[in-house]
Amino acid sequence: MSELTFYTNPMSRGRVVRWMLEELGIPYDTRILDFEGAMKTPEYLAINPMGKVPAIKHGDTVVTEVAAICTYLADQFPEKGLAPPVDSRERGTYHRWLFFMAGPYEMATSAKAYDWRIDDDNVQAVGCGRLEDVIRTLEQALQKAPYICGEQFTAADVLVSSYLWWEMMQKNLPPNEVFQDYVSRMESRPAARKANQLDDELVEQMEIETA
Repeated sequence: MSELTFYTNPMSRGRVVRWMLEELGIPYDTRILDFEGAMKTPEYLAINPMGKVPAIKHGDTVVTEVAAICTYLADQFPEKGLAPPVDSRERGTYHRWLFFMAGPYEMATSAKAYDWRIDDDNVQAVGCGRLEDVIRTLEQALQKAPYICGEQFTAADVLVSSYLWWEMMQKNLPPNEVFQDYVSRMESRPAARKANQLDDELVEQMEIETA
């Protein structure tokens, strides 16, 4: 049995962590949880009191939140090369984009999806700023190099690509050639394809079981 347990649902942000795990190529156990049942049991709430997935348990360490999980895993397995060295110039860039996606990007795209008001009256008080500012900032970064941190693929690319893909699919982002090209290249990675296949098969299995 692996010392790493992955709690997820194939129709959740757990797909991002699945990709990260497949990039690492390490053994892990998967626990599939349904949204209204297993995620709300005392057993799982002891893992994540929010009653949400994904989460991981690595030995005695529990980590929740997608960006935190990806960051933790990259640091735990440095030999896999999914994070810039701590003393490198790229390390700060790496942390910048992990937190940017978990913060301003997620907030701004959620505001778009649910029609939350961000305008001249409150934009200075809202940490994410306007969606168009978020889009422009990411677009400028992705035009500079093949990966978000430069020449090296990192855990930040797993997060950036996954989140861009989802919001483009949901049409919360306007058509954008830079984003589409980047996501296409990231999604073509063998680990990304394998992760999608595993989760797509789980979705099909769940649909058959509930039919």
